[in-house]
Amino acid sequence: MNKKEVLELKRRFKKEAATFTRVCGCYVDGNHNKVCKFGNTFLNLEEDEFYKYLEIANKALSGTIGNNLLELKFPIEEEEVGGRQHILMALRASKLEDENLLDTFYDLVIDTYDHAGNYLIVLFHDAYDVMSRTSDNNNLDESEEVYEYLICAICPVDLSKPGLGFLEEEHRIGPRVRDWVVGAVDTAFLFPAFNDRSTDIHSTLFYTKNTKEPHSEFMANGLGCGIERTATEQKMAFHSIVRNVLGAEDEHTDDVLLDLQQNLSDMIDEYAETHDDDEDVFLLDKEVVTKLLADSEISEEKAAKIEKSVDEAFGEKPPAAENVIDSKALVQNELRVEKMALEDQVGTLTVQLNEKDEALAERTSQLIEKQEEIDNYIAETKTYDVVLRVKPEKASQIKSQVINGQKCLVIPMGEDEHATINGVNTTV
Repeated sequence: MNKKEVLELKRRFKKEAATFTRVCGCYVDGNHNKVCKFGNTFLNLEEDEFYKYLEIANKALSGTIGNNLLELKFPIEEEEVGGRQHILMALRASKLEDENLLDTFYDLVIDTYDHAGNYLIVLFHDAYDVMSRTSDNNNLDESEEVYEYLICAICPVDLSKPGLGFLEEEHRIGPRVRDWVVGAVDTAFLFPAFNDRSTDIHSTLFYTKNTKEPHSEFMANGLGCGIERTATEQKMAFHSIVRNVLGAEDEHTDDVLLDLQQNLSDMIDEYAETHDDDEDVFLLDKEVVTKLLADSEISEEKAAKIEKSVDEAFGEKPPAAENVIDSKALVQNELRVEKMALEDQVGTLTVQLNEKDEALAERTSQLIEKQEEIDNYIAETKTYDVVLRVKPEKASQIKSQVINGQKCLVIPMGEDEHATINGVNTTV
């Protein structure tokens, strides 16, 4: 069954559209004893009950196809006399009016449903006049067939939480009475399945609230069908295989898993671009697993171990690739990639800054050396009374001469030559 077919049935589970003919049930205690049984014409229920039972029926067909809702196939032997499918066929034909058949079914559930506490088994019977539809999904005013079906829902029954309340007779606040309350649907099934908007007596649609630990024992023993993994179980199994091979304690395992998730997501997107049919599911088969592990750069030795374990875990029923995708992991991987990119940018900037620091250090060293030369020169010049700085070609022209009884230095000057004395331009 697909989402549209499920929603087509659920749209009828409303006050103005419901056509359930009968609702029956059995309350079972923690010791597997049938505490009480009931059966009523659905439309005769009191308003509060009516809405509560509609809520249970709605919940029995809720959730995601392939995760909360699994289509199970009956083996041929279960369709023979005495088989589980044969019992359901008889129960449907009785329209829930046969007490012996109901007891047989309740006993079957009690013997095969593994639950430690109290629970309620609820059965609905309905007949849906399926209208023909045009290509644009508009209903025609003529019937294709009458789809007669059962819904079975199993709900835990627990004591209400302790608390304080107003005790009206005693006119005081005190501990309120704890009641046994029917909880949300835990496990359910629709029989027969509504495939292609038609009765499929060879299949049933199974519902589980807990996708990590569905009641697989009830699938196998209560309904007589093969066990189907939920999408959550498939994801957990695949991730567990990869972790065990790569090493659960290895610090790089989480990064490899994130790469696997991203690569698989990319493969799914590429497949979707060339396959428009929603029914054409991209499966995680051997070929896909091999390519995925190669793209993720996992060693040949470990890749071979993973491929073998995946084949043993899923056999001839490879999961849909999207079932092993963890959307949270994809978001985490995006953040990881962004972090790595930022770290690369920081590393590049650090190298550039280090290079600039080295150049600056070298220039500073040169300036310090130059300053030391100047300081040394100044220190040396302080030991002389006269210090001259002239052009090299002028040095050879300097002579000493006694003038007016004093020894003087004579520097010949041309008419176009100028002199600077102590930094001051001087005309000679």
